[in-house]
This record gives sequence, C-alpha cells and structure tokens, in this order.
Amino acid sequence: MFEERTLSPAVDAVREEHAPEALVLDAGRDFETLPPAQAEDLGLLVEGLEPSTYPAEWLPEDAPRLLARYAGRDFTIGMPGDGSIVWTRQTRPPVVLVKSRVQGTPESFLDFLLAEALVELGLDVPEHFLGFFEEAYRDLDAAVPLEPNATYQIAAALYDGWTGLQTRDVFRSWTDAHPELAEAWADAGTRLEGRVSELPGAVAHGETDLADATELACAAIKHGLELPAPFAALDTSAYRDHGPSYAVRWAEKTFAALEDA
Repeated sequence: MFEERTLSPAVDAVREEHAPEALVLDAGRDFETLPPAQAEDLGLLVEGLEPSTYPAEWLPEDAPRLLARYAGRDFTIGMPGDGSIVWTRQTRPPVVLVKSRVQGTPESFLDFLLAEALVELGLDVPEHFLGFFEEAYRDLDAAVPLEPNATYQIAAALYDGWTGLQTRDVFRSWTDAHPELAEAWADAGTRLEGRVSELPGAVAHGETDLADATELACAAIKHGLELPAPFAALDTSAYRDHGPSYAVRWAEKTFAALEDA
C-alpha cells in the first residue's frame, strides 16, 4: 500500500533541513483515518511503531466517536481535517503520508504541502489538536455552544492557526533559498485573501457558520494575511506563547459577543 515518494530537489532540501530522518510515502488509497491494520503495515518500512494514547479525562462525554478512538489504544494515523498529507511521529523514523486524493493537484502546490508537512514535523508541535489542548479541550467544549463535530472543527482550526504562527517565518525565508516554494506559498495566500476579508459579512448574513469561518481564518494565518475581527486576535504573539488557554479564552469571548449581538 505504501511506496516511497520521489521528492523534487526543493522539497528534498527542506526535508534535509527540517526532518532528515523522515520517510515520505505515497499511500495507495485516500483516507481520513488509516485503518489500524493498514497503519500497522508501516511496520514493514520503518524500524518501529510507537502508538500514541491520550487520557480519557481530556475528552468531553459527547466527543465524536473518532476522537475517542484516536485517544484510545488503536494505532491511529490521520483524522478528519488533516487534508491531503499527514505526518506522524508514531513511527521510527517519522513518516509523511501522501493520500491518493492529491491526484490532479498542481505540482507546485503539492510541493508546498509536502514542504509544509516536513517543516511541521521538524517543529516541537503535537501531532493532533488533542495533544495541543490536552485537558483544556474540555474547557473549549464548554466555551463552544455547538454540537460536538463543530467543536472538533473549531479545535482543529485553532491548532492549525497556532502552528501557522510558527511555520510562516520559515515559509517567508524561502524567497531566496527555495523561490518556487515561496511562490506557491504566496499564491495560496492570494487565493484565500478575498474569502478571508469577506468573512465578517458572510457570518453576519448566515452564509458561513462560525466553525467554517474559523477554519478559513486560521488557515490564512500561515500565509500572513490580515484577518478581520474576531479572528485578528489569533494572529498574535500572545496566542503563540499561551496556546490552549488563549484559544479557550478567545472562544469564550467570541461566542459571548455573538450571544450579545
């Protein structure tokens, strides 16, 4: 099911700089969460498997079933919202998996996605938002008066935004060293810019719900785009420094303001 992927020179250079031990593999299928039996097939290509588990106390009682399974003993790679490429440190060496859904993706943008995954892998960041929020996920759940899947979406978006605060300086530095990657990063940001600027009106008129709006705004953080309120408060050094507690407070204030509107 898995086959080592040939990387472009620019992506291979990023791998050498940020995650030199990482294997980049094409998966033979698309997936949100890789079935445990197929995830274990990675054992044929790596030196060892180290499945992660998380305390059940971190989860609210109505957490989505997939999130509960992710926190449990199953060897789980990939979760909803991860996109076309997923990375894991549950293997030795770590692995980047490219899903089959990338077929048709422009090569320049696919190279950026691969480079982004390798940069994230090289950072000291959790593999999933549950490892970011930890017990504060219950606080986030209490702050978000939405159904569990929407809370999951907001949590994933907030974690993506926090990670983007750390990766975008790396992306900016590619202008000279890897101009093709820098161009793809900038182009992706340009494509988001108009949609992000229209978010307040779209939310106010019911054209976009807050979970989708948060996902879009947080995706824009890694591109350094100017965010409208209330999302601008997430593009701050305070969020980068305080992480989960800041995200929970942001959710509390945001939903309180919506109730008062």
